[in-house]
Amino acid sequence: MRRSTPFAVDRRFRVMQLLSSCLFSLGHGGNDAQKTMGLIAVLLYSQGMLGAEFHVPFWVVISCHAAMALGTLMGGWRIVRTMGSRITELRPIQGFCAESGGALALFGATWLGIPASTTHTITGSIVGVGAARRASAVRWGVARRSVWAWVITLPAAAAVGAAGYWMARLLLA
Repeated sequence: MRRSTPFAVDRRFRVMQLLSSCLFSLGHGGNDAQKTMGLIAVLLYSQGMLGAEFHVPFWVVISCHAAMALGTLMGGWRIVRTMGSRITELRPIQGFCAESGGALALFGATWLGIPASTTHTITGSIVGVGAARRASAVRWGVARRSVWAWVITLPAAAAVGAAGYWMARLLLA
């Protein structure tokens, strides 16, 4: 068996990381866009706008994919920077492992019809890869702030939704 230099291994995993990032991106679109499409289609169906048979119109599919692509283009770099360098420093081999693990989790969740958070998935994968190297390699404060943001998001979204409902109700009454 021939031994490879660290440089050669690093170069090989950089190429493999392109594949793993493509797979993770596909898993992201397959899971997150599906949730949005489902909500829009259910709303359209409940208002009788889809006819007698439930289906997801093609324009909803294209709109959801376009919105995700634009959102990723506009603000995705912040998330990538936080995930890829602020939680723990990732080398190509670790990035490949985190993205591959995250992609497998998203594909599995999508196949089982389970909605999953792409951000939770990749954060867990990155923390796992960093902790596998050594626990002190993970910046636990950054990870903790991410978890708190997730905990706060649900009640904050509920509060904004309730406020919107009450404002609409007052304006339309």
